[in-house]
This record gives sequence, C-alpha cells and structure tokens, in this order.
Amino acid sequence: MKQKALYILLLAALVLSACGNLGGGQPVVVRIGWAGSPDTLNPGSAILSEAYTIFGLVYDSMYKLNLDGTFSLGVAESVEHSADGLVYTYKIREGVKFHDGQPMTAGDIKFSYDLYKTHEDFPYINSYTAYIESTEAPDDNTIVLTLSEAIPNIESQLVFMYILPEHIWKDHAEGSATVEFENFEMIGTGPFKIVEYKQNEFVHLGANKEHFETPPKVGEVIFQTFESQDVLVQALKSGQVDMITEMPATAVETLKAEANVKVLNGAPFAPAVSDIIFNQIAPENCPTDDGGLCTGHPALQDRNVRLALAHATNKQKLIDVVLLGYGTPGLTLIPDGLGFWYNDTIKDYEFDTARANQMLDDAGYADTDGDGVREMPDGSQPLIFRVNWPSDSIDAPRQAELLSEMWEEVGVKTELQATDPDALTAQCCPAFDFDVILWGWGSDPDPNLLLGVQTTAEIPTGYNETGYSNPEFDALYDQQAVELDLETRKELVWKMQEIAFNDVVYIIPYYEQSIQAYRTDKFTGWLTAFAKIELSDVTSLVLIEPVK
Repeated sequence: MKQKALYILLLAALVLSACGNLGGGQPVVVRIGWAGSPDTLNPGSAILSEAYTIFGLVYDSMYKLNLDGTFSLGVAESVEHSADGLVYTYKIREGVKFHDGQPMTAGDIKFSYDLYKTHEDFPYINSYTAYIESTEAPDDNTIVLTLSEAIPNIESQLVFMYILPEHIWKDHAEGSATVEFENFEMIGTGPFKIVEYKQNEFVHLGANKEHFETPPKVGEVIFQTFESQDVLVQALKSGQVDMITEMPATAVETLKAEANVKVLNGAPFAPAVSDIIFNQIAPENCPTDDGGLCTGHPALQDRNVRLALAHATNKQKLIDVVLLGYGTPGLTLIPDGLGFWYNDTIKDYEFDTARANQMLDDAGYADTDGDGVREMPDGSQPLIFRVNWPSDSIDAPRQAELLSEMWEEVGVKTELQATDPDALTAQCCPAFDFDVILWGWGSDPDPNLLLGVQTTAEIPTGYNETGYSNPEFDALYDQQAVELDLETRKELVWKMQEIAFNDVVYIIPYYEQSIQAYRTDKFTGWLTAFAKIELSDVTSLVLIEPVK
C-alpha cells in the first residue's frame, strides 16, 4: 500500500514538473517578439508601455485588472471602507513571499506607497498618490489608507502601484538615488521573476512557482526585441518566437494563411490612442529649472495653425493606408476603448485642404518668396516643422510620410526623423526640444490618467507632453477627480474633452485595434474569448502550457 501511494505521489510530481520542464529538466520557454523594450526596470522612472508589461508580470499590487475591465483583489484578501469613503482597510494575504524568499508584509506596502508619494519626480506613479493622506501598517497583515477626499476610483489608483521590497529599496529611497536606481535584480512577488535583461535586446523571465495564487505552468518567458517589423513577422512564421505583440497590418493576411499561426484583432487591453503632439508651450511656462529648452516652432503656439493642420489631415486615408482599415478616426486623448467616458458627441474637423489654406492666409502666414513654404506673419522664419517618432514604431514612418504630403498642400514643410525611444523621451518631456512628435498612449481603465496629461501642473514633470495650459481645464480636472456621482463625473470628463478638442491640443489620427498572433503548434491556453486582446498580459502567461 505504501509503495503504491509513493508511486502515485512520484507520478504526480513528474506531471507537475512536465508543465514547466521538457525532457532533461530543461524549462519550457515561451518566446515573445515585440518591437520595443523597457526604458528601465525602475517602476518609479518608467515611461514606456513595455516596461509596464514587465512590471505586471514581476510585481503584485493591491488589485488586479481583469481582461473584462473589472478589478479583483490582488495581495489583499478583503477590504472595508468607512461610510465617508475616506478610510480603506485592507487585510493582506498571509504567506506571500518576495522572489528572494523574504516575506512580504504590510510594511512593504506602506513603504512602497510612501516612496511613490514622496517622489514627485516619478512621472506616472506619483500621480496615483494625490489623494492618499497617510498609509499605516498596524500589523504585518493590515494596511489602512486614509484619503484627503473621497474618490470614485480607488481600484484604478492602486492597481499600478507595485509592491516593492523595503529591504532592497530602503537603500535607494532618498533624493535622486531613487529615480536613478537601475533595479536590475527586480525583486517582486509576482508570477515571474527576472533572470536577465539587456535593453533593446531581450527581457528574460523565470516562473515563480511559489506564487500565492497563479504560479505559471511554463518555466520561462523571453521577450525579444526586433527592430524590423518584417523580421518580427518572419520570426513567428519560422517558429523563432511563439507569439508577437504587434505587426504591420500588411502582414495580417499573410499570417492568416500560415497553417500553425492564429491572428487576433480587437480592442487593446489598455485602451490606446495615437497622437500627433504639438509643442505649444508658452515661453512663460517653460520649465527651465527642470531641463526645459522649449525650442518648438513658435507657429505651433497659434491655434489657427494647429486648426489648419487638423483640417489638412485626412484621417481616413491614414487608417486605410497605415492600418489597412484596422482602426477608427480619433477625436480626443480619451479613446473610444474607455466606453462611456469617451465623448462621442464631438464633431470632428472636416478634411478640407482649401479651408486650411484659407485659415493660414487669414492668419497672416503667407508664402512671400514663392518657394511653396509659408512664413511667420512677421517673416521671421518659414513653417518648417521637425517631425519625430520612436524608432521602434511600426506605423509611424508611413504615417509621417503621408502627413508630410498632406501638410505640404497647405504650405507647411516637414523634416522627418525616427529617434531612439529613450532619446525621444528626453527630447520631449520636459525638455520640449521638438516641434511635432508622432507617438501614443496606453490608458488606465479610468480617464483620470489621460486627463492629467493635459494639466498645467504636469508640465515640469514631463507628464504633459504638449505644454498645453488652460486654467478652466485644470479646475475641471480637480473637480472630476473627487466627484463621486458617476453621471456628474461623466459630464465633467466630456466637457474637458470638448475643451481640449476645441483648443486643438492634439490631432488624434485614429484609435488603432490591437493585432497579435501566436503559433498554435507550440502553446495552448491563450485567453482569446474576450473583446480585448493582450496575449502578453499576466492573465494569459500564467495559463498557457505546451501543446500535448
């Protein structure tokens, strides 16, 4: 009887091991191809979306964001809040451990939240702490958050506030050392742990088989960076990678014809927006103390010029040519993927080259020397705009060429240049050392983040990428952030979108669909039944397993 029981136990152990290892004890490795790379492994300093993909795999938070847009508790097993909505008490799970074996306690959560709050030089995460007045850890399994005002979106504020180990970060918690900390060891509590990272080459993760809730079934995940979109697609075809997070729309039909490849398209998990960014910062708002250079072309401070460019931009042509139809015309920085927060009552500027030309004529931007390029009203300089985009962008090069052709029709010349994403970030924000940038945002499930991008307070942090400043918009932002009535808050958010649209803060060319693909002969279990598509999210990567 004992021998039979022992045999069953050994057999079970082998089956479990096979989920993460192939013959010879080699771990099962999932290879994911993408065009980008994290700019840093430091959650406080990170800008690029690729970094946040990795953070979501390596770190846990108080809440989890599900593919259907709902939230569920993460490291907390329960939460209660006071009747006035000012005090939240979280009961933390017992037995959660960091990747180095140290226990994770409420003290680590308090340390993390305090760190994020005290460092205003954190471009994104600091903003999530705006209404946290204090964080207390009365014992190892209890966190008490006291807010300065009741807010309607506590889940979306905490879901990206990753829990850091105090025993590591305490030595890097003061001053500039926190922002400069490379965090190469990247110790978290999440389902995956860092093995090796080479910027612009790969991120190598290993499975955390001791994770308290979702230990991965595979052994390792490697995100490999490909500079060429054609090579990225070929890597999937050849089996060099098992999944790709992005591809040019031109490759969709080719990949659909592959016997062992499945192509998916749908709304992105993080609702996304592509934007044409105008450097419109006023000289008096230039953040010179924070590295501001503010070299933008002065014509872009004139709404008439931005409005003329909006009328000269054929969005449908951009969608048809660049995306091959996999997108919808954009209106505001709040994308249509945010559901009812999106103000779909705004009427877009009509594509009308003649009207754009007339606007520039009326505003005094004439082509006095007959070279086809207009000059400033005072004749000081021609309307020649530098147009930059991140070199890892698949769509921006073609978009830039089309915009150059469209804007040339109204007497505006462009100088096109792809730029390394890190260099472009430094060039952009808060240096304002550019004219026009083609880039984009991934959104929180709540509109607060993207609304904040357009506030005056975020100019010196680099969070505001245009230099736009409007006191009315700022006041409405503060108001919506604490409005508890859903319909009233929606009205405020819609009004803010209308103001920014009328001020032509951006041109939003389109809202792009997410297109991803995976090999069906390698792994199974990808979550594909949802309206939103994101195969590189933790939700899929903890579930997939080798095809039997």
